[in-house]
Amino acid sequence: MDTEYVRSRFIKHFDGTTGFLYASPGRINLIGEHTDYNGGFVFPGAVDKGMIAEIKPNGTDKVRAYSIDLKDYVEFGLNEEDAPRASWARYIFGVCREMIKRGVDVKGFNTAFAGDVPLGAGMSSSAALESTYAFALNELFGDNKIDKFELAKVGQATEHNYCGVNCGIMDQFASVFGKAGSLIRLDCRSLEYQYFPFHPEGYRLVLMDSVVKHELASSAYNKRRQSCEAAVAAIQKKHPHVEFLRDCTMEMLEEAKAEISAEDYMRAEYVIEEIQRVLDVCDALEKDDYETVGKKMYETHHGMSKLYEVSCEELDFLNDCAKEYGVTGSRVMGGGFGGCTINLVKNELYDNFVEKTKAAFKAKFGRSPKVYDVVIGDGSRRLE
Repeated sequence: MDTEYVRSRFIKHFDGTTGFLYASPGRINLIGEHTDYNGGFVFPGAVDKGMIAEIKPNGTDKVRAYSIDLKDYVEFGLNEEDAPRASWARYIFGVCREMIKRGVDVKGFNTAFAGDVPLGAGMSSSAALESTYAFALNELFGDNKIDKFELAKVGQATEHNYCGVNCGIMDQFASVFGKAGSLIRLDCRSLEYQYFPFHPEGYRLVLMDSVVKHELASSAYNKRRQSCEAAVAAIQKKHPHVEFLRDCTMEMLEEAKAEISAEDYMRAEYVIEEIQRVLDVCDALEKDDYETVGKKMYETHHGMSKLYEVSCEELDFLNDCAKEYGVTGSRVMGGGFGGCTINLVKNELYDNFVEKTKAAFKAKFGRSPKVYDVVIGDGSRRLE
């Protein structure tokens, strides 16, 4: 990320002086998809791509914000009725409002920001933006009185209350809590978390972006949630302590098989197995066993494609290419219905995999996938 460029734009668009630079990263999730709303575990890490903002209090009650990437300027007040129209500015406004609700005396400021998180690739550019401003406003106006967990919740509440997205906590959590060389296992029920070492020497992490986003993703997502809830309701008849699929075993699901649809059974089977896979990957990482990590990634892709049915032709094709070219692990990353595969590739196979996959994908679909190398990096921070 280019701090000098952000600073030069800030100086140009405001009063020629400088403020403070802050940054927050996007994220990947190595394994653990559709487990969050089932009380399970996710396993994200912050990446070396994100958002940078320069911020300086301006002595007024107005925020003056410039999006460098969109070349767009917006000014807004800090009261509830002052919400800006521009969707990008609503993220900043929402963070201001959520910090005010938590007792931070946010005043007006000038800001310019830019990012290098690829948009639409499932790496959570919006969470990076929210985390950057939550961290900065906490320091500039709040004397750092809000703890990191609450800063992640500020970003989540911004999505819920100002951007119309009913997201979980993982994206903002990973952005705030990220640590270079570590992935984070987050228990989505208790919100306890633990860092695990991620030093894949001899391997690289690369995302293959299918550059496709299928419609109906949100309605299909809601249907998957309903399936999980139906399975839990059936299991509860014999096992009243069960609250989420997290609490269920395959034996319990089997007992309830006659009471739920075949589709609901498949969805629940995937989730129960995926929650276990996250734990298996954590064990493997503690032994530097990246072959097992890769095997579990392929199992996740198979489950998401055949049991949860949230993959698509393009993602399955990318996964098949990974297998064919000897990639250690590959799976669809994120909710599905488009987006990226995340791939764990041995260094010596990397060039061949990227080159041949791009050519094969273009021959089949008429366009090349985008390729993003990712390195696990640090979370929200002040740069200077």
